[in-house]
Formats: sequence, structure tokens, C-alpha cells
Amino acid sequence: MEPVYATREDVQRALDVQPSARAARQIDRALQSASRDVDSLCHRTFYPWQGERRFDWPGSQYRPSWRIWLDDHGLISLTSITSGGVPIDPADVVLYPNDGPPYNRVETSLGSNATWGGGDTHQQDVTLTGLWGYTLDERTDGALAGAVTSTTATSLTVDGPTSAAVGVGNVLRIDDERLLVTGRTMANTGQTLAADLAVQKNATTVTVADASGFAVDETLLIDGERLLITDIAGTTLVVERAVDGSTLAAHTTGATIYAPRTLIVARGALGTAAATHADGAPVYRWQPPGLVHDLTIAGAMDRLLQEQAGYARTTKTGNGGGKVSSAVPLESLRTQTYNAHGRKARHRGV
Repeated sequence: MEPVYATREDVQRALDVQPSARAARQIDRALQSASRDVDSLCHRTFYPWQGERRFDWPGSQYRPSWRIWLDDHGLISLTSITSGGVPIDPADVVLYPNDGPPYNRVETSLGSNATWGGGDTHQQDVTLTGLWGYTLDERTDGALAGAVTSTTATSLTVDGPTSAAVGVGNVLRIDDERLLVTGRTMANTGQTLAADLAVQKNATTVTVADASGFAVDETLLIDGERLLITDIAGTTLVVERAVDGSTLAAHTTGATIYAPRTLIVARGALGTAAATHADGAPVYRWQPPGLVHDLTIAGAMDRLLQEQAGYARTTKTGNGGGKVSSAVPLESLRTQTYNAHGRKARHRGV
């Protein structure tokens, strides 16, 4: 499964879809399609991947003898290089453009003795090992709320800030391991209601013993009702009641508070190895570029709405009252995304 550029929760909130297993499958499928469409539009992949790629030397690329174009393989950082089986010191190469990453070409430094070639054939003569992708924009969103003692465990518990920020589809990094979030389940927060909560939409304050473990935008589950934290003041959580299609209900003092802090994950993802992690280890979340994120949400929403309409959804053009399929705002967003992040063709004079 390849990473996606928006989360299931992003689309659910945009469409106000009630969480369900059926809706989750549809959204996940739409996100995969929309994300791969962004890759195709921009002629690159955005997510980080650790490993080696091999290049012919000399090959069919137009270049001077010291340059290798990486084409659609954007490079974030370089770890090691071999050419013809002989190691080359990364200090003896120059990465371009200077304002990268992503870097789109590698050149041997003209002030060094490094050269490409030397293998028995030109095929896959040069091996570059490093972190590939677009940019490594990572946010620290919290920490593990329990040690991960097994390399095969597929669930882990996180704290409140992580629960609020992370969704299904995110790429996480803990230490040197990357993980793909494939699901979330409710976990006991260890806290209970410190006061009754009335069955009223305007009863929006939840009193707890210690609010420091919660975060704004975190979803809570009390009995069968879901509540969204919109603010925190002292030991009071300000919430929006009956979110995600749940039903408004009364709750009594001592009711257990749950939150989606158990993450179901794919381990050792994107070229990394599964490892053990200590309690309190920071959880980093990879962020795609903003336009890429927005276009993925828009593309997924369009697919879901078209699917509901049997791919016959139409809107009036305003000219003579005729109806045609219209996606002008979506096309505008596609153009903006390509202009900002698309890989442009190289040009040369003849």
C-alpha cells in the first residue's frame, strides 16, 4: 500500500460522513486513487522513501560527463554512492538545485578526482543510496504512551496531542522507523467525567481531573456519544457535542472517557526496518505540501460524490440552461498544484 496525501478523517469531516467500516473502505480507496493522480499530474512522488536507486552510465540522458539527471526520482538526502562497484565519497559530489531538496541531479565535483563509470557495462553502473522524495517536512505531534517492545506489533498507543493530529493514512516516524497508519481504535484515557453532562447541545463543558493529557481537535467517546475538543481551559474541556453522526446523550459523573489513541500501523514502511521504541519516544508526522494535501482531499471527494451519482453528476453551465459535467474549481486547483510542485521538462538547444 502506497502512502496517501490526506487522511480518512480529512475527507470524513469535509463531507460530514459518519464513521463506518463501509465508508472507511470507500474513502481509503478514493484517497489512493486521488494520491496516485497527484503523482501522475506532477510527474513525481512526494512521500519519503529510504533506499537505493541505480542509474545507467553512460546512458541515454543528455548530459555532460560529470552529471546524472535523477528524472522523477527526487532526492532529499544522500547517504552513499558507488560507481562501477567503487565507492565515491558523498563529499565529492554536488547536489542541484542549490535550494533543494528535492534535488534533481547529481554531479561529481570538478575539483575532485571522482568520476562516473568503471563497471563492466553501462547498465546500472551508478548506485545512489539515500532518502528519496520531495521534502522532509515533519511535525512533532506528541509521543508514545507506552513502549513498543516487539518489532511485529501492529498497534501502539499514543498521547493526546498525537491522537488529535494523526489520522488514517499518515506517515509517521518513530526513531528511525517509518510507519503507515491504517486504522485507529478507542483507548481508555485513564480519566473520567468529574461532573454530570446534560443532554443538551449547549452543554459544551466537560470537567476532568487533569486536562493536560488532552488536545484541541481530539475526539472523545463517552458512553456512545462522540465529542470534539475545541478548547481547553484549566480542567475544563470545551467540546462540540454529538459529532461524527453520534447521538446526543446525558452522561454521569465517573463515566469513562475514551479517545482514538490506539493506532493500527504497518511497520517498517518506506524502506525502513521495524524496531523497538521506548515509552515517551517522540512521534513525527510527515506533511505533504499544502496544495498536494488540498488536491488529494478534493480529488477523493469528487470520486466519492461521482460514485454516489453513478459518475453522472452534472451542474448547470449558466449558458442556455444546459447541463454538463463541470469541475472548474478542481481543475484550477490541479493547475495550481502542478505549477507549484510539478516536475517540468528539461529543455536544450539543438
